[in-house]
Amino acid sequence: MQPLHNSIPQELVPRFDPVYVAYYNAFNAGRLHTHEIPIEEYRRNPARYTISYGRAPGPEIFRITEQKCPVDGGEITIRIFEPATKLDDQSQPKKRAAYLNFHGGGWVFGGLNYDHSFCKRLVHKLEGDLVAFDVDYRLAPEHKFPIPLDDSWSAFNWIRSKAAEFHLDLERFAVGGASAGGHLAAVISHLCRDANIPLRLQLLTVPVTDLHHVFTPQGDFDRKNCPYESYREMEFAPALPAARMAYFHRSFLGVPRLAQSDEDWKISPMLAPNFKDLAPALVFTAELDPLRDEGEAYAAKLVAAGVPAQVFRVPGAPHIFAGLDGILASGRLYNKKVIETMQRELKGVAEAVAPVMPIPGSFGRGSRS
Repeated sequence: MQPLHNSIPQELVPRFDPVYVAYYNAFNAGRLHTHEIPIEEYRRNPARYTISYGRAPGPEIFRITEQKCPVDGGEITIRIFEPATKLDDQSQPKKRAAYLNFHGGGWVFGGLNYDHSFCKRLVHKLEGDLVAFDVDYRLAPEHKFPIPLDDSWSAFNWIRSKAAEFHLDLERFAVGGASAGGHLAAVISHLCRDANIPLRLQLLTVPVTDLHHVFTPQGDFDRKNCPYESYREMEFAPALPAARMAYFHRSFLGVPRLAQSDEDWKISPMLAPNFKDLAPALVFTAELDPLRDEGEAYAAKLVAAGVPAQVFRVPGAPHIFAGLDGILASGRLYNKKVIETMQRELKGVAEAVAPVMPIPGSFGRGSRS
């Protein structure tokens, strides 16, 4: 009997969390990946091709609203997650920290519903001291690089301009995202440093950090020369096979990729010329993810430059583990670690954090920076 299309390779099955294997076999095996569907068809009916099961619902919070943010050539939507306002001893609104979220989806898929529950959970657990902003940046291939990045940077500065409206403390901002969203957050962190804008934390979850050394200018997986063994090891991983990343590369950058320039680090932050004085980082990689090694290599660069960092490799986990917190223990532990870190790093006074190197399998066993 032939295996189902897009089934988990048999040699990888014993390495995955068995709960994930059961989930994947029930909902994904035998289906087309979204990158195998014409983008025009996907845009017409994304719900038909999107599996929403697996995310734990977020708690109720005081208010969720949306505003339009102007960007070059148009506007984008920012979804705002607010707690009830607290007053100080003079009956004035207390200032609150801000977290800007950039969703994943390979710069092609995704939207404001991706991390809706996650943003609610952060606001709830920070107990009135955090406003979360989810950024609906424009997507490739209709809007190729640098538009998703430029939208994200415009959103960051627009939110800073709204500090009085949302009672934000400009000294207590954080950015974060998963996968392509982690790429955007990493680049925004460099832009903040270069502009002398305070940033307390960068949350990089299974981030894309290096497209240049993984793919040819034509957008093909460079199996021979790729410096990251996890790409060869996990070339056919179910959630994010190398072919899917190649599709994202071509959609985001076009074919051929843009000619080499001094701006290449905005595509591949591994190429950034300077890692010093960046915001403290919380980095997660997944053991069974092609992006594992480049995420850990990026974290190592942060550590080598003296950037305070916590780095966790999540054992038995697929690329999408953080979005499956409704069924995976690793997703729930991820939420717990993110919340604990934000509670510490986004307090009124920043605390010094000693950097640590990536430790395989350290997740959930108390590794602490």
